[in-house]
Parts: sequence; C-alpha cells; structure tokens
Amino acid sequence: MTSAIPVITIDGPSGTGKGTLAAAVAERLGYQLLDSGALYRAVALAALDTGVALEDAPALARLATGLDIRFARAPGPPGPPLTLLDGADVTTRLRGEACGEAASRVAAVPEVRAALLARQHAFCLPPGLVADGRDMGTVVFPQAGLKVYLTASVDARALRRHKQLREQGSDVTLADLVATIAERDRRDSTRKVAPLRPAADAVTIDSTGLDARGVLERTMQLVEAHRDQAPS
Repeated sequence: MTSAIPVITIDGPSGTGKGTLAAAVAERLGYQLLDSGALYRAVALAALDTGVALEDAPALARLATGLDIRFARAPGPPGPPLTLLDGADVTTRLRGEACGEAASRVAAVPEVRAALLARQHAFCLPPGLVADGRDMGTVVFPQAGLKVYLTASVDARALRRHKQLREQGSDVTLADLVATIAERDRRDSTRKVAPLRPAADAVTIDSTGLDARGVLERTMQLVEAHRDQAPS
C-alpha cells in the first residue's frame, strides 16, 4: 500500500447502495475498485459450500487466506461489480439474504478480518482506489483523502431490497427485511473488532430521499472539492 496513491472510501450499513456508488465513482475516475463486503460474503459462501461452521475461526481464516477472488466491471451502466470466485461468477449467490446474514457473522471474527487485511491493501494501485465497506475509512485505509459515509433509513433500505428480491422471484416479506436489516445494523455496529461507524473526518450522505444518480453527483462534488483543496 502506497500513501501517495489517492484513495476514496465509501462506508455505511448494508442496503445503502455503497457498491453501486463505488463502481460508478471508480468508472468516472478510472480508479481501481474494492468491494470489501464481497470478500466477506465470499468467505461466508465458501464456508456454507464446504460445511465450515461460522463459529470455527481458524477454519474461516484458512478459507479467507486461500480465496481466489477477483472483481470485474459488469457490462452496461455502472453498478455493483461482478465477483469471480475460483474463476466463476458468484455475484448473484453472494447477494442472497442467506449469504449476507452469514457474512455479517463472519465479519465479526477477528481472525478473518486479519486474514483479509493484506488482501484489501493489495487493491491500492495506481491511478487510485475506490473502496467500499464498513471499516474502509476507519481501519483499512485511514489515510484516505476522501471518506464518505453513506446511510439511509432502515425502512428505505428494506423497501429497496424488497424490490430487488421481488424482481428475482423471492417472496420475502417487507416486515422480515426490516427486522433483518435492523439486526444486521446492530451486529455490525456493536462487534468488538472494527465496528461500523463513520470515520471522524468522513462526510455523511443520507440517501433516503436520493436516487443512485443523485448520490453519485453529490459524491462527485465532494471529489472535485477535495481535488481543489489538495496541495499541488
């Protein structure tokens, strides 16, 4: 990791659109992209597929260390990146509710977080990096020049997720999603290692009343303002 390489972090709770925003900002700037949540989801998926218990910290750490994972830009308009695990596109499986729940539990395991830290640093390459997750600005890239904390109400996030799942043919109820998201927020914000919280120098964007384009334009205004303030 080189501090001279510009880094933009986008943190926040699940369902705020961090992945879509990060991909769009990276596309605009021509930067590298890190979807850190996909790393934890990939560990969770590997555990579910191989029968590793989500409480087995040493086994989970071994899975994290041996992951063959890459990100690729999806065709069409900017959106969340494709995730390739062992060369196979597992993006859809990673976005399932079961995998998301398992990932939230896996992410609370200190051994897994330690195993993935160096892998996340390795994404910091020229000409720059956009990294999204829950502790990008607080733990992984504290030196980042611009830190965004993207949030939205639980109800708004549940409605967005409900729409996505309905389009995929799922019959999950909105009430269940509200409860699941609220519990995930509680777990992520109270875990002992790298709890979810905005960095002290982060700029908070509330996306409750904004669409993806509005959030992107607000973020790009911050990028331009940061460029203007940076020493030449």
